[in-house]
Amino acid sequence: MDKTVPLSFTCPPPQRSTLREAALAHLARFGTTRQGLEQVLLRRVARWAQKAQRAGDCAEAVAEHAAELRPVVTGIVDDMVRLGAVDDAVFARSRVRRLVRSGRSGRAVDAHLAAKGVASTVRDEALETAVGTLGPAEREVCAALVLARKRRLGPFCPADMMDMDHEGEATAMAARHRALGVLARAGFARDVAQRVLDMQAEEAEAWMDRLRAES
Repeated sequence: MDKTVPLSFTCPPPQRSTLREAALAHLARFGTTRQGLEQVLLRRVARWAQKAQRAGDCAEAVAEHAAELRPVVTGIVDDMVRLGAVDDAVFARSRVRRLVRSGRSGRAVDAHLAAKGVASTVRDEALETAVGTLGPAEREVCAALVLARKRRLGPFCPADMMDMDHEGEATAMAARHRALGVLARAGFARDVAQRVLDMQAEEAEAWMDRLRAES
């Protein structure tokens, strides 16, 4: 049951019912993790606290009430987890598929999930199984190829650029070094980057077809 709003607050604080409604509204629009939903609701509490202080409410009383709302937020998030509306494992698998299709390396995907509050065991499981029958090594090649296609590297380099590069060994080596740098900065291992850059166009397209079929 919602607590009675203290009369001392000029700016009424959020009640459990309104916080729960905010949680449901957010989940209706966005996929998120347990930590993500908790942060959404705590930001709502923080906005109230700032507004209350600007309205002249006692800063100490506002801070105390905001602290009392933290376990309320935790309880709401627990409810969403029990209802199945929040599931970190489902979120992780979906996000892995999306990020791999966008050309993100396993290292980058893992960092993204960690920042969302996904536990390491859940991240590992998602990275291992989320993209169909593709194993981690195959998934990494596919993701690197996606990035190479976006940046027009390796097998996706236009023919006229390939011809220009071949005018001199130094030019070709410089272009390859830049391509390796692009893939390295995205988190791909050197052996994966070299394999992708050395692929023929037909082989690269076959890998892309497989990624589309698996994800």
